[in-house]
Amino acid sequence: MAVSLRRVTALATALALLGTLPACSSKPPDDSLKTFLGAWEKGNIAGLKFLGTDGKALAGDAAQKLLTSVAGDLAAQPPKLTLKGSPVVKDDNSSVVVHVAWPVADSTWEYDTTVDAKRVDKLWTVVFGAKTINPQLEATDKLAVRKSAGPRGSILDGAGQPIVSSKPVVIVGVQPRSITDINLVVKNLTDAFTQAKVSVDLSGLPNQVKNAKPDAFVQIVTLRKEVYDGIANKLNSTPGVITRNSTQALAPSAQFARALLGTTGEVTKEIMDKNPGKYKIGDVVGLSGLQQRYDTNLQGKPGVKVVVPMPTGIPDKELFSTDPTAGAQIKLSLDINMQNAAEQALSGETRRSALVAIRVSDNSIVAVANGPGAAPNNFALTGQTPPGSTFKTVTALAVLDKGMNGESPVDCPKNLTVDGRTFKNSHDQELGTVPLRVDFAKSCNTAFASLAPKIAPDGLGKTAQSLGIGIPWDLGTDVFTGKVSVNGSKAEQAAAAFGQGTTLTSPVSLAGAAAAIARGQWKQPQLVLDPAPKSPAADGPQLNQGSLDALRAMMRQVVTDGTASQLKDLPGDLRGKTGTAEYDNDPAHTHSWFMGYRGDIAFCVFVENGGASTAAAVPIAGKFFQTIG
Repeated sequence: MAVSLRRVTALATALALLGTLPACSSKPPDDSLKTFLGAWEKGNIAGLKFLGTDGKALAGDAAQKLLTSVAGDLAAQPPKLTLKGSPVVKDDNSSVVVHVAWPVADSTWEYDTTVDAKRVDKLWTVVFGAKTINPQLEATDKLAVRKSAGPRGSILDGAGQPIVSSKPVVIVGVQPRSITDINLVVKNLTDAFTQAKVSVDLSGLPNQVKNAKPDAFVQIVTLRKEVYDGIANKLNSTPGVITRNSTQALAPSAQFARALLGTTGEVTKEIMDKNPGKYKIGDVVGLSGLQQRYDTNLQGKPGVKVVVPMPTGIPDKELFSTDPTAGAQIKLSLDINMQNAAEQALSGETRRSALVAIRVSDNSIVAVANGPGAAPNNFALTGQTPPGSTFKTVTALAVLDKGMNGESPVDCPKNLTVDGRTFKNSHDQELGTVPLRVDFAKSCNTAFASLAPKIAPDGLGKTAQSLGIGIPWDLGTDVFTGKVSVNGSKAEQAAAAFGQGTTLTSPVSLAGAAAAIARGQWKQPQLVLDPAPKSPAADGPQLNQGSLDALRAMMRQVVTDGTASQLKDLPGDLRGKTGTAEYDNDPAHTHSWFMGYRGDIAFCVFVENGGASTAAAVPIAGKFFQTIG
C-alpha cells in the first residue's frame, strides 16, 4: 500500500531537521529511510539492501524472509508506520523512533520501535533485524494471533429477560475400541432416539467408526439433559456408547419459537468463503432465523492476543491483548407463557401448523409457534396460502361499510353459478334466505360469493388493506402480509369474496386483521423491538364503528351458534371466524383456519391439509386459551 501524503510529508520534514553533515559525508539518510518505511508498509522489502545486526551486508530477499517469518500470522496485513520526533545522527550512525500501528483482527496493536541506519561508503543503509520489527523480538521468534470469542448477545423476551439461557446438555457419542457390534449400536441408538422423538441420521456411523482412531470420541448428537435422562438406561447399556456432560445456550424447550429464533452452530465453509477473513474454523454463528439475520449484532467482539509461542510447559510471551466483549442484545415482543401455551396447543399436531397471538392493546406479537419440524420453516410469518372463509371477515366489513347490516337478508343456495363457474357449500349446505349474520356464522360460501357485485372490483383489496392485509410491514424479520385478488373476472371476484381464487394470506396477517377488528384500527404488529425496524407501516384508518359493532357481533355468533360452537363454553368473550380453504382442484384437499380474538389477545391458527376447521384449527385455539386461562 502507498505511503500517505501526510506521512511522507511528515517524514521529509523530520529528516530535513537532521541538519547539514560534514562536507565529506553523503546527504542525510532520508531516501533510504523513506524507501524502507514505504516498502514495509507494503509488506515487501525484498528489493532493498540492508545491513544485518552483525554489521554485514544483508540481501533484500533474506530480509524479506526474516520479516515474513517473524511477522507470522500478521504477515498478510502490514502495519501503518509514522515517524516520532526527529532522526538522530551521530557520525556514521542514525536512528529514529517509528510508531507502528498493526491491524490485529478488529483491533490495532500499537507500539514504538527504533529504526537504525549506518553510513557505509558515504551511503546510508538501514540496519534490519527482528528488533526492528519489535524491540521484544528475536530472530527465531514468530508472532501468532490467538482469538477468544466474545459472549454471543442474548435474545430477550418482551419482559426483557433472556429467552435463551445456559442449560445442561449431554453429548452422546461412541468410542470405536469399545464397540463389540456396530449393528447393535446402531439399532440401540435408533430405538433410543425414536423413543425420545429425536431425529438422528445414523446411516454414516459405521464408516465414521471404521475411519476413526480406536480411542476417538465420535460425536453423534447433543441432547438436553431432560431428554437424555429418559433414554439413559438404553444408551448406557450399549457397549461403545459414551457421553459427556456440558452446557449450552438453549431456549425453554426444543420447540420454543424454533423457526423464529433459529439456530447457531459452527461456521460452515460456505459462510467462511462468503466472508473472507471474518471467521475461523470453530467460530459459532447464526445459521437460521433471527440468529442468522442479526448475527452481526449478536456476535461478540473477540478478544485477541499477539504472542510468541513457547515450548510446551513454558507460557507464551504475550506482546498485546484485548478483552472480548459481548454481542448486542436483541429484544422481541414474545411472552414466554403465551409462547409456551401456543407450542403446547400445537404439540399433538402431526401436520404443518402455526399459531400466532397478538396482544391487542400494544400490538405486540406474543406468540409465534410452528409445528412440527419447524426449524427451517417459519410458516406462521411467511406462509402464503388461501385464507378460505376466514376472509369473509373482510367481505363482511366491505358490505357493512356499503350499508348492509347483520340482519340484511342474503340467500344461501346449495350451488351458485357465476360466469359459468359453479360454487358450492361444504356438505351441500343450504340455508335459504337468512340474515347476513347467519350466513357468516354458518359460513355459507354461496351467500358471500353472491355479495361480490356489491363491492367494487378493487373493493376487497382496499378493505383488506384497512386491516393490514397486502401492505408492506417491517417486523424486523421476513413476513408475508398477503396478496388480495382485485379487478378479476366476475367469477374470480365471487371466489375472492370467500377467500378463494388468487387471494393469499399468512397466519400473522390474519391475526393482525383480527387485532384491528378488536381495536377498531389497524396498527402494525411489533415483533423485533430492539433494534427497532426502520420502516414500520403507518397506522390504518379508524374503522367505521357501526360496521365494527355488526362484525364483532357476527364473530361472536360464530362461537355461540356457528362453526366454532364447540368453544361456546370457553370462558371469556371469544369471537372469531373459521375457514376451510381449498388449495388445489380437489375439493377434499383443504387447509384448516380459525382466526379471531378474546379479550386482549387476537389469534390465528392454521393446519395444513387439516380439513374442516372444526376438526383441526378450532380445537387448537381452544387448547391455547384454556392454557393461558
